[in-house]
Amino acid sequence: MSNIQVSFFSRWVLGLGAGLALLAVVSGAFAAHGLRSTFDAQQLSIFETAARYQMYHALALMIVGLLSLVPQFSSPLLKFAGGAFAAGILLFCGSLYLLALSGIGWLGAVTPIGGVAFLLGWLTTILAVLKQPSHPA
Repeated sequence: MSNIQVSFFSRWVLGLGAGLALLAVVSGAFAAHGLRSTFDAQQLSIFETAARYQMYHALALMIVGLLSLVPQFSSPLLKFAGGAFAAGILLFCGSLYLLALSGIGWLGAVTPIGGVAFLLGWLTTILAVLKQPSHPA
């Protein structure tokens, strides 16, 4: 059995992804049980969208972390992707959580910036995987 070298980046992105997934579950439960009686349907929908996208991209962070353990995929592109997913969660999900909780409309203008960060994360993950040389089976 080979010895896998776990880098600081791999540990960081896997831990961050798991922590953000945990918070997504907590946020979803909070919305379903704690906010349902105080939020209107639109606020609840916004909050649930934030929790859902947080979970998707927490899992994406974990995928990036796992890919970074494979020497063929360890690249600056994966590091960029991890940063982009983290920034997307902060900007996209964070702005939606705050919008739902505060009703401050201009926060909705921040959300697309986070969406672009998500897209950049997925694009650089694709590039990191496709850039690697293939080996004949």
